Amino acid sequence: MPEYIPIDIPEHPKLAQNIIHFARALRRAGLPVGPGRVLDAIRAVAEAGFTDRMDFYWTLHACFVNRPEHRVVFAQVFRLYWRDPRYLEHMMAMMLPAVRGVQEEKVAQSAEKRAAQALLGDQMPELPQPESDEEQTRIEVDSSFTLSAEEKLKTLDFEQMSNEEVARAKRMLARLTLPVKPIPSRRGMASAQGRRIDWRRTLRGSMRQGGDLRALSYLKPRPRWPNLVVLCDISGSMSQYSRMVLHFLHAVANEKGAGWARVHAFTFGTRLTNITRHLRHRDVDAALKAAGAETQDWQGGTRIGQCLHDFNRDWSRRVMGQGAVVLLITDGLDRDDPDALGRAMERLHLSSRQLIWLNPLLRWDGFAPKAAGIRAMLPHVDSFRAGHSIASLEELAEAISRPDDPGEKARLMAAL
Repeated sequence: MPEYIPIDIPEHPKLAQNIIHFARALRRAGLPVGPGRVLDAIRAVAEAGFTDRMDFYWTLHACFVNRPEHRVVFAQVFRLYWRDPRYLEHMMAMMLPAVRGVQEEKVAQSAEKRAAQALLGDQMPELPQPESDEEQTRIEVDSSFTLSAEEKLKTLDFEQMSNEEVARAKRMLARLTLPVKPIPSRRGMASAQGRRIDWRRTLRGSMRQGGDLRALSYLKPRPRWPNLVVLCDISGSMSQYSRMVLHFLHAVANEKGAGWARVHAFTFGTRLTNITRHLRHRDVDAALKAAGAETQDWQGGTRIGQCLHDFNRDWSRRVMGQGAVVLLITDGLDRDDPDALGRAMERLHLSSRQLIWLNPLLRWDGFAPKAAGIRAMLPHVDSFRAGHSIASLEELAEAISRPDDPGEKARLMAAL
């Protein structure tokens, strides 16, 4: 009989710390559990009390489960973590089953395997070698989570990341690029060859040769690079997303050779703040610390309409230029007058060559434009895309290079 390695489960009766360990087990089992949900669970249990086991179960269920397929996994992890004091033997029986029939193996669903893996972690004991050469029963291994860590991290919601994953994601964001192509221009520049003849330079050259026309001078289009203007929502519902996006913007602002003439960044919650000069610091921590010190409405309310109005009035002509690309990063949840918000969005759209809206709410499969603010803003954007993960930010370059691609706008406009 093998000696099982003890599992690191807190023995002291601190309920909050046990909930944190339980959340980690859920996360290892595949549920998207982030720090925000853990805090919500601790607060919810504190409000509901810990008097009845079923009340405690459904309180945690409401905080950690948001998809039907997660219910079975949650139930298994809950049973093993909170109810069974001798759960180790049961888990080992699931993870390392004896010879079973085919029907029995099908009954052992992946939910139980994932629950056991979550609580055992990497502390699986080694199996003894078989003493006979008889063909052993084949044990199937659940390989649904075999993607590389980096690929999984790219698709993970920023709000669901642990502290370790956030640190890794920030390092990945620092390597992202956002290249842009030059804007077609009628102005030309001297060239050894081209389609257009530079008659002025040609005639000047002929005058130096006594009036003889010996060579033609040509013009090629002068490249004109656009400005990038970013408006980032830092209200309470957007705080985790905006922190990650600002790391990405710092990399874009300090990237050499990407093509942008200038990168301008603004944050808004209840007021508009220009943080462009802070992002020019080479050190990302110093840059974001300086930007945070100037931003007084972090994790506060949202006044999207008023902030866009202030931008159009005070900053639009100063930073937009001709052919500017505008990135608007917000969930669109605004309590201001939707008509005023629509007018501000319309003016912003007319001032830009391309207006791209990144909305983290698009991570939900059943997202619909039901909020008044979203309905007012959607008609005035060129492209409507998700902005909740590294992968969604990687797709920005393609969206900018293809201004005719509306993203999810066409589908959602049909639902209005």
